[in-house]
Amino acid sequence: MHEGTHENHDLEAITTVPTNSAPYSVFSKKQKYFIVFLAAWGGFFSPLSANIYFPALTQLAAEYNVSSTLMNLTLTSYLIFQGLAPTFFGDFADMAGRRPAYIIGFIIYIGANIGLALQNSYAALFVLRCVQSTGSSATIALGNGVVADVATSSERGTWMGYVTSGPMIAPAIAPIIGGLLSEFLGWRAIFWFLVIMAGVYMVPLILIFPETGRNVVGNGSIPPQSFNMSLLNYLKVRKTRKAHRENELTRAVSRDEQQALARKRKLRIPNPLGTLKVIGQKDAGLLLFYNSLVYTAFYTVISSAPYLFEEIYGFNDLQIGLSFIPFGVGAMIAPMTAGKLMDWNYRRVAKKSGLRIDKKRGEDLKDFPLEQARLYIALPMLIIGTLVILCYGWVLQVEPSLAAPLVMHFFLGLCLTGAFNCMSVMLVDYYPLSPATATAANNLVRCFMGAGGTAVITMMIDAMGRGWCFTFVAGVIAFFSPILWVLMRWGPKWREERRLKIEAQKNAGW
Repeated sequence: MHEGTHENHDLEAITTVPTNSAPYSVFSKKQKYFIVFLAAWGGFFSPLSANIYFPALTQLAAEYNVSSTLMNLTLTSYLIFQGLAPTFFGDFADMAGRRPAYIIGFIIYIGANIGLALQNSYAALFVLRCVQSTGSSATIALGNGVVADVATSSERGTWMGYVTSGPMIAPAIAPIIGGLLSEFLGWRAIFWFLVIMAGVYMVPLILIFPETGRNVVGNGSIPPQSFNMSLLNYLKVRKTRKAHRENELTRAVSRDEQQALARKRKLRIPNPLGTLKVIGQKDAGLLLFYNSLVYTAFYTVISSAPYLFEEIYGFNDLQIGLSFIPFGVGAMIAPMTAGKLMDWNYRRVAKKSGLRIDKKRGEDLKDFPLEQARLYIALPMLIIGTLVILCYGWVLQVEPSLAAPLVMHFFLGLCLTGAFNCMSVMLVDYYPLSPATATAANNLVRCFMGAGGTAVITMMIDAMGRGWCFTFVAGVIAFFSPILWVLMRWGPKWREERRLKIEAQKNAGW
């Protein structure tokens, strides 16, 4: 078929310009640290916006004279849009680049927070929380995409640990900040604080953050489009050309590479159907489903905590915020712990499989058991996390001293967050050329399921009691846990089938 007559039918059918001897990424280690730091900082805003809001829930419910169930709907709506928005932003970022997606998202986010600080009705709060979520929720998918742009599979666990440290630090400090602001300055101060924080972040984002999208800049050696250059990018390119450091051959090669990338990735309206294609794959779909069940269990615990702690211990907004510290500390430690363990296990499995690791150019993963390298680390974390959820409900049933549920919060943050991280890295490994779209699929499924769990958890606790409610939650995770065994058993076969299908489509000219 002629080029351009058919749209590519698989996310991974798109490839960058082949560079057999070129490094996987031209960015130095210091540059990678800076890039991933900014991506982690960006990913901080979505969970920050969700968790900073928890201590003010009871105050807002009283101000608008609505029930706790209606206030929980503002959490549910936030999660729904946290799932929907990345399906557009992820495809847009894989197509046009990471920088434009970041900038558009933060403009929406800042506008929503200004509106939230000024609104005076429950309806406005509900709608603007959806807009706020739309602007901020793409940042986690974009951060995972940035890591896939600059890090090979053998070191991706550690770099994913770095980039997810931002989203994981937020639950540790957001409720404390929210509690302090709500208690002493009123709930509106929460949203003005978010406006200021986002404005500060926009400065290095616009001036310094380079484009990393492999469909735009390859391994980083190709200059991005002029509209997509940071100020430093622009000055560097201008200085290089002025000083005649490029010869005609180098400029011609650069132009050819840019044109090749442009032909493969033309700007178009973002297509959320790419996300649905990820969900429709056997391996990715099963992984997404199970990851979403675990996320739902995780979110039912933290979203119900403000009400339970107020009911059992009589906490005010500040005390509720402080009670999230153990959970947040566990969640903060988890990404780096899981990341280091995954990279260690990757090296162990590679040695056992006879695969030579090349951190500069990456490895051929065609016959490599990626599922073992990633999911073996998730299993013990999931077992511990499930047992803690089971015990958590019965501990709250007897209303013990505060120490008991807080210790459990720490282990929930550590184990369930570590398991999320392992499964997220596995998903990026499935779709290394479309990581933002793959992560958007992850957000879509888990946020929709999490939204459902958040909407009904208080009603479940009222109807079943604390002990039986969380026993049911733990039981659901345990019942579906054989999915991980299925992925380790048949996942490599399904990945190879997908690879052969993509090759056949490319050879047919699709």
